[in-house]
Amino acid sequence: MKAAAVGDYRAMAKARLPRFLFDYVDGGAYAEVTLRNNVADLERIALRQRVLRDVSRLDPSVTLFGQTLSMPVVLAPVGLAGMNARRGETQAVRAAEAAGTPFCLSTVSVCPLPEVAAAASKPFWFQLYMIRDRSFMEDLLRQAEAAGCTTLVFTVDMPVPGARYRDYRSGLAGAPGLAGDLRRFAQAALRPDWAFDVGLMGAPHALGNVAPVLKGKTGLTDFFAWMRDNFDPTVTWKDLEWVRARWKGTLILKGVLDPDDAVAAAELGADGVVVSNHGGRQLDGVLSSARALPAIAQAVGDRVTVLADGGVRSGLDVVRMLALGAKAVMIGRPWAYALAARGQAGVAHVLELIEAEMRVAMALTGCVSVDQIDGSVIQAISGLER
Repeated sequence: MKAAAVGDYRAMAKARLPRFLFDYVDGGAYAEVTLRNNVADLERIALRQRVLRDVSRLDPSVTLFGQTLSMPVVLAPVGLAGMNARRGETQAVRAAEAAGTPFCLSTVSVCPLPEVAAAASKPFWFQLYMIRDRSFMEDLLRQAEAAGCTTLVFTVDMPVPGARYRDYRSGLAGAPGLAGDLRRFAQAALRPDWAFDVGLMGAPHALGNVAPVLKGKTGLTDFFAWMRDNFDPTVTWKDLEWVRARWKGTLILKGVLDPDDAVAAAELGADGVVVSNHGGRQLDGVLSSARALPAIAQAVGDRVTVLADGGVRSGLDVVRMLALGAKAVMIGRPWAYALAARGQAGVAHVLELIEAEMRVAMALTGCVSVDQIDGSVIQAISGLER
């Protein structure tokens, strides 16, 4: 399969997944303005082409938190990814390992920590939400450590779930009981390949990491009700101290859009921050990641490692984010689409595409290494420059 771009995998995923699952991956909050701006603002950034440079030896590798990566790309945590393909998170971690990039497992993954650890041969990352039940969180942290995770991504922009209207329209959320089950079943019946490969052969479909607190309730309606009732809206910076005291590995805060919050994270001992608006899935109308990134990178300097996500759809977008101040980027939808379309092979191919596109962008901007990518490789477009 010779897909030309990540967009091809989006189309393939739409054709293969039941509507409720595709809309869950593809959609955003409210009118999806921020979702669109994440992509559009990156596209508006013009790269500065330079010529007659010796670019015969390109090196897209980077060292991140003491680990050498083949390129500055991390597979971001994606909830319910194991519903996109049979035991999806295990397929994704294998693809990431083969490509030399980290994989981050979501708290609300289908495959639990031990299953993903069994599929992996290297440490992977784990993402954590702040949940009311602190004893359950402590147990998750112990499981992550036992699974060999060395990096914790603590998501801080979800004290309450955003209103994702596509999920209501598709029947994923807000359609409880038999009516909701029948609606989703009808959508699955229209996708027989998925229904057999994932729906039938991919069981169990329980959310492995949170199954103990769901107490045997495994339906999607049960999950969304639990999420609504158990994500903690009282969370403050004191809770970051609580997490830091219980996690001795690398700690990254994901969901930072304001320079003052990034500085506070550095002061409280975070090792990194991810400039992120949750892929446009939380508060619609906030800044795109590309617009928020330069001020945050400038505010924290070298005190924490700055990553970014949101709208990255190509290797050119990776270069743009690096030029705006990120040390690496996290991608979510690109690998989720590819996983739905072709499983592990699709995720591997997307990573190949991104690296190949990144190499071309580096060559034609005159950068032979990642550390040469800075604000000088982009034109001054719409106030997005550093």
